[in-house]
Amino acid sequence: MTGPGRRTGRSKASRPAVPGTLDELPFAERLVPHDGVWRPDGDHDTVRFGAVGVPDVDAPGSRFLDCAFTGTALEGGGLRRARFINVWAHELRLVGTDLAGTEWQDTALLGSVAAAAAFSGARLSRVTFRGCKLDGINFRDAELTDVTFEDCLLREVDFGGAALTRTGFPGSRLARTTLVGARLEQADLRGAELGITIEPGSLRGAIVSPEQLQDLAPLLAETLGITVEDPAPRP
Repeated sequence: MTGPGRRTGRSKASRPAVPGTLDELPFAERLVPHDGVWRPDGDHDTVRFGAVGVPDVDAPGSRFLDCAFTGTALEGGGLRRARFINVWAHELRLVGTDLAGTEWQDTALLGSVAAAAAFSGARLSRVTFRGCKLDGINFRDAELTDVTFEDCLLREVDFGGAALTRTGFPGSRLARTTLVGARLEQADLRGAELGITIEPGSLRGAIVSPEQLQDLAPLLAETLGITVEDPAPRP
């Protein structure tokens, strides 16, 4: 079951300042180019990953601390259980990459694309997606805390069984996005266009605008088995 929403004003929830360019990063001068080697359990500290295509990456358990990705394209392969801490990414592409069980903390993805990638069981804390396109992404059973999807497109994204705490979607469009089985706590949907799949109780803990509530009314009635009809004509 899906229902359209209406884009309203920006969320009032505070969002962390995110550097818009590589030069604005506090660790920009310390970055060193990546040596081109990806290995399981690799340790990457203040490394810059440039505009290269990496097919079938195989680096589970890797750690990325104070790193930057600029135009990097990862296609296929996997980074299961990898940790991304204080990472900045611009125009990063993740296509069919297995990111199950990964950890993302104090990280920003700007103008990036993720398609058919698996974030199942991932943990995201203080993460910003800005101007990103997420297509066919699996966030099942993931934990999202203080995460912001700003001016993003989320198409066929599955949050089934995920926990969304203080997660916001200002200016974003959710198309065929499922919240069935999700657990929401102060999840701010204001300012988002809502094309979502829900079941009874799916939006418990969400924050919506009055306009969105009006748009959601038919969908909410449908999930509760309520039939809405015009008054019966008087005999």
